[in-house]
Amino acid sequence: MEIRKLGRSGPEVGAVGLGCMGMSDLYGPADEAESVATIRAALDAGVNLLDTGDFYGMGHNELLLREALRGRTRDRIVLSVKFGALRGPDGSWLGVDGRPVAVKNFLSYTLRRLGTDHVDVYRLARVDPAVPIEETVGAIADLVKAGYVRHVGLSEASAETVRRAHAVHPIADLQIEYSLLSRGIEAETLPAARSLGIAITAYGVLSRGLISGHWSKDRDVSRDFRGHLPRFQGENLNRNLALADALGRLAREKGATAAQLAIAWVLSRGPDVIPLIGARRRDRLEEALGALDLSLFGDDLARVEAGVPSEAVAGTRYDPRQMELLDSESRRPPR
Repeated sequence: MEIRKLGRSGPEVGAVGLGCMGMSDLYGPADEAESVATIRAALDAGVNLLDTGDFYGMGHNELLLREALRGRTRDRIVLSVKFGALRGPDGSWLGVDGRPVAVKNFLSYTLRRLGTDHVDVYRLARVDPAVPIEETVGAIADLVKAGYVRHVGLSEASAETVRRAHAVHPIADLQIEYSLLSRGIEAETLPAARSLGIAITAYGVLSRGLISGHWSKDRDVSRDFRGHLPRFQGENLNRNLALADALGRLAREKGATAAQLAIAWVLSRGPDVIPLIGARRRDRLEEALGALDLSLFGDDLARVEAGVPSEAVAGTRYDPRQMELLDSESRRPPR
């Protein structure tokens, strides 16, 4: 496994990480035993960065990780945890809380569920518009000093917010959606992060499965969060699947799958970009890891980007209400 680093201040990690959200939430039912087996298979393959959130299944994902990590050497594993999203007992989304007192409260429950005495990277899932980012990051910095957190991360933050946060405490990485269908960070956010020595942990590298080569327009999404996303709806879906087909044709020329080519493209963005693979099954994990053997050169990259042009993507990443929660997409003045 190639080794990359979470920024100047962060730990060394495998070139790809495992995003565990879908094992507990939002993508429909998942097999718990298979999820545990997939996490263990990832560790065996050299994937040491595991990404979760305390609100994934309202704590279920952290408990799942605790079971999967039983008997493993803790110091060889990098646990990245998001916090702050508020949810109701029916799974509804109630907002975000980045107050310093809430930061410490969230972490205390996370440590108990994970069965560990520290979290390696801790980050607010969405920037709280009611709380200055300096206060939230300052609270995490206090937890670093106390030994409960090793490194501070950010999630879906704008370039300006990244700069303000980094002025309070070194930021290891910014977690943000980055894929062939979502390249918005390249204009301002990625250059800002690089100027500060902050890595990018890229989620949604397969656009939530849309360009994986495994999605079809007749798929049942009645119990799947993706059914509410504009890119998966109506004519948008047809246009985006045409892009996925184009990617698949290019992948076959390279002796690869569409998923492998999409992940390899993200890997090619630089050694400071670490894709998070959202595999829920061992066969999907094995396929995704095949991207590490796929070398892309100048002509390859040009063909991929021409075959899947960013301006041809149909629909926004989230619905209008969810887009408003993204500091990375917002133009509201910072507090």
